[in-house]
This record gives sequence, C-alpha cells and structure tokens, in this order.
Amino acid sequence: MLHSNPDPRPRNRWRVVAGAAALLVLSACLVVETALSSEAATPTVASDGTGAYRTVQAAVNAVPANNTTPVTITIKAGTYREIVTIPSNKPYVTLQGLGSSASSTVIVDNHSNAGGYGTSGSATVFVYGHDFTAKNLTISNDYGVGSQAVAANVGASRATFNGVQFLGDQDTLLVNDGARAYFLSNYIEGTVDVIFGGGTAVFNTCNIYEKRTAGGPLTAARTPATQTHGFLIYRSTITSAKNNTTQLGRPWGPDAQVLYRESTLSAAIATAQPWIDMHGNVWSKARFFEYKDTGPGATQNGNRPQMTDAQATNYTPQKYLAGTDGWNPIG
Repeated sequence: MLHSNPDPRPRNRWRVVAGAAALLVLSACLVVETALSSEAATPTVASDGTGAYRTVQAAVNAVPANNTTPVTITIKAGTYREIVTIPSNKPYVTLQGLGSSASSTVIVDNHSNAGGYGTSGSATVFVYGHDFTAKNLTISNDYGVGSQAVAANVGASRATFNGVQFLGDQDTLLVNDGARAYFLSNYIEGTVDVIFGGGTAVFNTCNIYEKRTAGGPLTAARTPATQTHGFLIYRSTITSAKNNTTQLGRPWGPDAQVLYRESTLSAAIATAQPWIDMHGNVWSKARFFEYKDTGPGATQNGNRPQMTDAQATNYTPQKYLAGTDGWNPIG
C-alpha cells in the first residue's frame, strides 16, 4: 500500500529552529572564550579576592610557558607577603600596580642570608624572564639589619622598572651577572651595598637614599673584566640620613665599573674618600668615575676620578643598554 509523503514544512521549520539554537550556543561559547582570553592577557591580582588571583605568584604561574606575546598582570593596591619568581621560560611579563602611587602596592617578604637562603637567594622578587617590566609598585625585604636581605634579584635581559620603590637594608638590589636592566624614576634605599652585582644597569632620574646614620657604600659592582659597562647612575639624586657619611661605592670585583653621571650629590657624600676598598679589591684599580655631577657632595680631589668629555661619549645610557641587539628602552 502506498503512503503519501508528509508535509515537509514542519521538518524544515524544526531544522531552522535547531540551527538557530546551535548558533546561539556557538555565539555564547565565543563570548566566553573571548572573555577568558582577555582575562588571560590582563589578569588582575587582589588580596581580597576581587581579582582573578589572590597572589602575584599565582598569576605568574598561569602565564603559559614560552609565551611569545606580552602579558600584563595588574595588581590592586594592598600588601602581598610572598616570594615572586618570574622564570626564564616566561618572558614579556609586566607587573602593573593599580594603586595611586608605588607605595600603594607592596610585594614584601623577609628572607635573609642569615636565615639560610644565601644572599642571592634571599630576594623577595626574582626576575629571570627576558623583557620583563614592573610599574608603579614597591618591592621590599623587611628582614631589617644584621644580614644581607635582597629585595629584588634581577637576572634577566631587557628588564625595565618604571616608578618602582626598592626597600631594604643591606644588599637591597642585585643586578646579577648577564642581566641588562633599565631603572627609570625609581626610589631605592638601603644601608650597605644598596645596588650590587655583575650585570649592566642604568639608573635614570632615580632617588637613592642611604638610610643609615653611619653611612655606607651605595654600590658594590662585580663587573667582569670583559664587560665594558656596569652601573650608570644617570641624572639621579643621592641623599642620606646624615651628611658626609655615604660612599659612592666599593669594588666587589677587581674590575668593577660604576659611573655617576650628571647626578646631584647632596652633602651625604663623604667627599674626601667617596670610593673605598672591598675584600682585597682596591678601589683605585677599579673603573670608578664621575662626570659633571653637581651639588655639595660633588667636590673634586685626587680620590675622585673624573671622566673626560671624550670618554663620556662611550658611556651614555644608550651605550650601556644596547648590548648586541640594539635594545633602547629610553627612546
């Protein structure tokens, strides 16, 4: 017995409805995926739980290994007591404080050499991933006096710190061997060897403060003999808790290279002998220079080598940072 075909129109209407529903589901998935991608590109850290992560390290851990695109981690105002490590396989990471000033967002801990971590291992923040940036936040080690206790251990190439505070006592900021870093408009304080290490760094328009009334050396460079540039203190301001107590530096290594260029040296500086020896390394054999500094601490004598105009052309911020890849964060 033959049967007539049913009306095809209801079936077609069902197909239209089903197709529309599928499109709606697909659109919803795309919206969610886009939101997640946006969150992954700019995750927010908040200690009160209002962000994607409660700790800075958790946000860093979520960055894909060997990422090739920049990731900005925004951090809400607050105090984050933790150790933060930017590993070498996570480049292009930015930590951005969201507070009204650098002091609003604080990453702090209190590891120390005396506590068994070693000097380089005592840092609150470790930076190993290249093309790292930190903005508008504070990195602190509040262990106090009595031991080396590092705030930041910078071991990365092309690292930039803009508007950052580094707070500590002995050995506040380590620019490690092989590192190349640019510090712009930072505040750095400590007591002894405040800035130290074998890397290359430019400190542009920074404020460096010797907090101990007994004074102490601001730098302890360990520049390799094969490395032309070490630390450049450029157009920065040096102050202290007491006048005539602060040394410009001492050589952690025999070939240490430090230049104070066009900086304002307050009466903090021990003008008669601003460079001192360290561990058998004689300051006069190191590569220590000043160039066109000003202020009451910028007097000249036989213990204060001055760079000539001809020499100074090879010791600009751009020359320090260029490396072999022509990096120029200054613009």
